[in-house]
Amino acid sequence: MLRPGMFLQDRYEILEEIGSGGMSDVYKARCHKLNRLVAIKVLKEEFSSDESFVSKFKMEAQAAAGLSHPNIVNVYDVIDEGSLHYIVMELIEGVTLKNYIAKRGKLDVKEAVGISIQVAQGIAAAHERNIIHRDIKPQNMIISRDGKVKVADFGIARAATAQTLSSAAMGSVHYISPEQARGGYSDARSDIYSLGITMYEMLTGRLPFEGDNTVTVALAHLEEPITRPSHYNPAIPVSLESIILKCTEKKPEYRYANINELIADLKYVLVNPDENFVTMNSGEPDYSETITISPKELDVINKGQKTYKPSASPGRRRQEAVDDDDVNPKIEKLMTAVGIVVAILIVAILIFVFSKLGGLFSLGSGGKTPTTTTESVAVTESTSLADTEVYMPDVLNLPEDIAEAKLKDSTLVMKISGYEDSETVEKGYVLRQETPEGAVVSKYSTVNVILSNGTNTVTLAELSLTGLNAEAAKSLLESRQIVVAINEESNETVEKGKVLRYEPEKAKPGETVTLTVSSGPAAPLVEVPNITGVTDEVAQEMMADYGFIKGEVTEEFSDTIPAGTVISQVAVAGTQLAEGSPIDYTLSKGPDYSSKRYVASISETYNLTNLIGPGADSSSIQVSIRLKQMVNNEPVYKELMQPKTITGQDLLPVNFPSIEGVPGVETGEVEIIDVASGAVIKSYPIKFFAMEIE
Repeated sequence: MLRPGMFLQDRYEILEEIGSGGMSDVYKARCHKLNRLVAIKVLKEEFSSDESFVSKFKMEAQAAAGLSHPNIVNVYDVIDEGSLHYIVMELIEGVTLKNYIAKRGKLDVKEAVGISIQVAQGIAAAHERNIIHRDIKPQNMIISRDGKVKVADFGIARAATAQTLSSAAMGSVHYISPEQARGGYSDARSDIYSLGITMYEMLTGRLPFEGDNTVTVALAHLEEPITRPSHYNPAIPVSLESIILKCTEKKPEYRYANINELIADLKYVLVNPDENFVTMNSGEPDYSETITISPKELDVINKGQKTYKPSASPGRRRQEAVDDDDVNPKIEKLMTAVGIVVAILIVAILIFVFSKLGGLFSLGSGGKTPTTTTESVAVTESTSLADTEVYMPDVLNLPEDIAEAKLKDSTLVMKISGYEDSETVEKGYVLRQETPEGAVVSKYSTVNVILSNGTNTVTLAELSLTGLNAEAAKSLLESRQIVVAINEESNETVEKGKVLRYEPEKAKPGETVTLTVSSGPAAPLVEVPNITGVTDEVAQEMMADYGFIKGEVTEEFSDTIPAGTVISQVAVAGTQLAEGSPIDYTLSKGPDYSSKRYVASISETYNLTNLIGPGADSSSIQVSIRLKQMVNNEPVYKELMQPKTITGQDLLPVNFPSIEGVPGVETGEVEIIDVASGAVIKSYPIKFFAMEIE
C-alpha cells in the first residue's frame, strides 16, 4: 500500500489513491521530471508473488503501452521495482460514463452517438494493433472536462496472439459477449457487442440484462432475446436501434465484421437518423428464439464466477456455490409457470373456436340450419332494441348540413372532430364517421365525424410556369406554400433567368418543386490551373488569369504546410470547367498549437563581482531577467524577473523550472538586463519542448 508523499524511482510523488480494481490499485502522482500529473496503476501485493499474474500484468501493460490515440488513456511507462510492479499512465480529470449516465439518465440521441463514435475510434486504434480490450463498459470510459471521451484500462486487454487465445474470457458480466460468457474464444467482435450494450444503456438509462447474481446475467446474455431499446425510449431512431441490435447479436458472425463498419454507420445516423439503412446480417431478428446451452458450458460459467475472486474466503466461496445451485430450479419454475399459462391460453382459444364452429353458444336449437340461425338472431336483435336506442345512419359523402339533418332525424347530435385532406371526397363533405353504420347508440348522444378539406394538390400546368421569369415563378409557387428549388442549365435560345421546365407536375403545400432555369448560352470550357502549394494571394491571381473566380475557402491545420498556403483544391488541375466558374480550395492555418504548450527550464548562477563590490564602480546594480524569442524574424520578449536592485551579494540565481514560450518556437534566450543602460549583461540559450496540455 503506497502512502501520499512516497516517491517511486525518485521521480513519481504519490499524491492520493483514486481507485482500486480486482488486480491493482490506482494512485494520482506527480512526475517531477516532466512536471505533470500522472496516474499509476500498481499490482496488488497478493499478486506480486504469483509469477503467472506478474507475467500477465507485464504482458498486458506492454500491449497497452503500444497504443497512442486521442480516445485512449495513454500509457507512459511500465516499471518493475523489486516486488513492486506498476504502470504509469495519463491522468484524466473527468467523470466515468457510468457515473454520467447515472446522473443524466437517458442521454440525448446526438450526444450518445457522439460518445459512441469517440469510444469506437479508440477501440479501432487498438484493433489495428491486434489488441482486444475484452472489458468494454462505461466504467472504463472517461469523459474529460473538455468533453473528450477516452477508453481506459487497456491494461487488462490482451494482444490477440496465439499465446493468449486459450486464456479464459474476462470482462464485467453485464457487458460481456455470449462467447465470453461461454468461456470460449473471443475476438474484436466481442468488443463490438460490449459497446452495443453500452450504447443501449446510454439511450435507455438501463441495462438489457439484469439478475440476482453473475451467473443469471451471463445466462441472459446467452439465452434471452434483447428487448428493443425503443421499448424504453421511443425517441431512438430506427437506424440507431438497428445498429444496437446488430452489435448485440448473439452470434459474432451476425455482428459488424469490424469496428470501422460500426463507426461509418454511427456517422451516417447523425445525417440520416430516420433512414433504416442498416443491413442485418441475420435478417430480421427472431426475438422469440431461445438459445440453449450445454451443461458443460453452464459449468464453465459457474466456474468463471469464482475464478476472478481469488481473495474470497472459504465461507464466501461456499455461499457462492449455493447461489449458483439456485439458478437452475428458478429457471425451471419460471419455465413451468410460463408453460402452464400458455397451455391455459391455448385451451381457451380452442374451446372458443370450436364452440363457434359447433354452435355451442347459439341461443337456438341444435337442429336449425345456419340460415335459420342467422334469421333468428336478427329477429332477436330487432325486437330487443330499447326505446332509448337507435341505429347509427350512414352519413359518409354527405354535405355537412345534410349529414347534420339526417343525424337529427335519428335523434342524434353531430360533432365535427376534425378535418383531413382528401383526393376523392369534396371539401365540406363527411370523410369519415367514427361510429359505424348500423351500430346501436343511445338517443340524443353525440357522434363524431371528420370533414374533408378537399384536395390541396396544385396542378402546375394551370400556372403556366414555363417561360416565366424565375423569381415570378418562385413567388407564384411560394404563395401556395410550395417549396422551390432552382437548377440552372445553359440554353442557346432561351433568355437567361427564364423557366425551361419544372417537376413534378403536381404538388401539395410543403412539397418541393424544382424549376430548371436558363443560364443563357454555355460558357467556353477552360483548363483548371494548379493552385496547390501557392499563397492565397497568388492563387486568386492565377484563377483570375484563367477566367475563374474565388469559390468557397476552408481552412485547416497543417504541421507541414505554412499558414496561408493552399493545401488542396476541389476542381482537379488540368480538367475543364466553364469559364467564370468558382474554384473551392483549402488554406493551411499552420500547426495546431491549441493542444500543446512549449516549455523550457534553466538553472544557472551569474557572478556579479565585476559589476558591484570593492573592485567595481558601484556597490549595487538594478537588473531584470527576460526571455527573448524570434517570431517571424522579429524579437518577442517576456519578463521573467521584474527589475531588482542587487546590493552586497555576488551571485545572481537564474533559476526558472518552467518557462512557457511562444507556441511552435523551439529556441530562445534568457537575458540578464542592466535596467539603467538597457544593456544585456548575460545571455543563456535555451531549448523548448512541446507538451500536451492536460
